[in-house]
Amino acid sequence: MLTTLAVLQVLTIVIGVYAMTTEFSLSALTSGSSPTKPTASPAEGSPPVPVVTSGPVLAQLSVKSGDGPLPTKGTLTRQLTSALGDKALGSRVGAVVIDTVTGEQLFATNPDMSVTPASTTKIVTCAAALTSLGPDTRLSTRAVQGDKPGTVVLVGGGDPLLAGPSARQSDYPKQASLATLASRTAAKLKAQGVRKITLSYDSSLFTGTPKAPGWKPNYIVPDGEVAPVYALTMDEGRQDPRFRAPRVPNPPQYAAAAFAKLLTKQGITVGRSVRAAEAQAGAPELGRVDSAPLYALVEHTLTRSDNDMAEALMRHVAIKEGQPASFDGGAKAVLAVLQRLGVAQNVALSDGSGLSIRNRISPNALAKTLAMSGSANHPALHAIASGMPIAGFSGTLGNGRRFTERDAKDQVGLVRAKTGTLNNVNTLAGMATTKDGRLVTFAFMADQVPSTAEPVLDRLAAIVSRS
Repeated sequence: MLTTLAVLQVLTIVIGVYAMTTEFSLSALTSGSSPTKPTASPAEGSPPVPVVTSGPVLAQLSVKSGDGPLPTKGTLTRQLTSALGDKALGSRVGAVVIDTVTGEQLFATNPDMSVTPASTTKIVTCAAALTSLGPDTRLSTRAVQGDKPGTVVLVGGGDPLLAGPSARQSDYPKQASLATLASRTAAKLKAQGVRKITLSYDSSLFTGTPKAPGWKPNYIVPDGEVAPVYALTMDEGRQDPRFRAPRVPNPPQYAAAAFAKLLTKQGITVGRSVRAAEAQAGAPELGRVDSAPLYALVEHTLTRSDNDMAEALMRHVAIKEGQPASFDGGAKAVLAVLQRLGVAQNVALSDGSGLSIRNRISPNALAKTLAMSGSANHPALHAIASGMPIAGFSGTLGNGRRFTERDAKDQVGLVRAKTGTLNNVNTLAGMATTKDGRLVTFAFMADQVPSTAEPVLDRLAAIVSRS
């Protein structure tokens, strides 16, 4: 029987061939449907997918496992050292390549240096969420009976992908629908003989400030990189779900107002005043909708570099680990889980998405976490491997400007990695199968980049893949 690593490699091959005609993601094969067009983190755009040839992909069809012979260390070291000397990387660079079979470092330059990780932060956030919560956990949005007859409370469950009335449902992951919740709630109310209500909303599951330390003011308005973090949010706080910006200043109130209109369409009269109010413990449930399972949310978070979902996942880890569901509590909780996994050294967090310039993660921590995601010893983490963008085809590696240079484009379809981009920060952490069939993970990180180092990072990953 093929190992999990072998399955992932075969899937990469199939995807590489198929993607010559269509944009495709590994999560589509592992979950039965295809994700939507990627959303970028800062400076990570999404132009059309490039057309590529199939030669390099077909060349890997003989790979049957991840334990082929190790690449020649001398050659790998010489090539990576030369590429790391590129001035585009700036003066602070950390790099590591790890053999997933033995855990041995095949190459290292400042592997334990704490570097600003940007969106590669999502790797450790997702690892903590899968470990703490379990891959089958779902996030629920509910409507419950209020403390008086004829009152209803909309209770946020920390699912930012909750689809509003004008949202176009994504193929993957399947989103919970506010319209469905309104339909179920209205049916229950009518069965009770209730046709007129007063509506309130409860967003108390998450606590603390809705904006993280280290976020630039323009991230929410006007850039729309992320919404204020609340437990009740629809369409990730977007005013129009078709566009990244603008984000609404009060997502709970916005969602509750939409819910009121949906109830009205279902024949329920809703009072004009819709205010915040906490639901009573054990209040009878009138309706609920559930998100996709956590493994699908993780794949989505990594493939699309979804900042909003990453922040929600961090807070859910906080709740599970007994910490306040805030940025500070979330950071402590994620670090506690990483400690149990043995990858917390040289990791400091202020948020879960990587937008904060205060985050620090070492290349070693990222590469080790990725190695666990393909290990039979950590089956809960497999969604990290399957959620990695694929070079030239999906997510932030399928944006038409990655792996297009001559020294990297021959590895299109063969590298799976998470990107990270902030001002003066470029990072890339992922996995690849070498030419002889050895599965390795890598992390290349630079946080004093003069302009952009993306082509250099692509070149480094390509060197590893063809070694």
